[in-house]
Amino acid sequence: MRYMSILSALLCVALNLPFVAHAQGTIELQNVAEVEVAVKGADGVITKKRMVADKTTPGTEVIYTTTFRNIGAKPAGSINIKNPIPANTTLMAGSPWGEGVDITYSADGGKTWSAVDKIRIKDASTGKERPAALSELTHVRWSLRNDLAPGKLGEVGFRVIVN
Repeated sequence: MRYMSILSALLCVALNLPFVAHAQGTIELQNVAEVEVAVKGADGVITKKRMVADKTTPGTEVIYTTTFRNIGAKPAGSINIKNPIPANTTLMAGSPWGEGVDITYSADGGKTWSAVDKIRIKDASTGKERPAALSELTHVRWSLRNDLAPGKLGEVGFRVIVN
């Protein structure tokens, strides 16, 4: 069975692209890849708990979360967080989240950005443009609408299915 090291993928994500671009201020980032597991409590009640993802198999749902904090003394503005969608995964429809952000997507390695329903790619077999499938998206970007005050933090993320 094929395995994918999520920690390795997360490291690649961190090294491939800057998570924060054009931020005016000092931003600290923390990234994590997790899976949800069912845990039975002493009372017999089953709840879902997030655990750090280590290795996954095809069909596993992985949750990528980026927490960001303004560690500077002044408000930070123009914050854009960009996350590559890891290889051998497919973005889950509607899964990207974040409060006070505009979310856009890329299918060309982060060169251009658009709403998910506006992304078009050239079909290799026909040469004609068509809407991009979720499996063809390469990046997610969150643009904060407002400045982030000193000491404040936020969180953005998305879910994928391992192929």
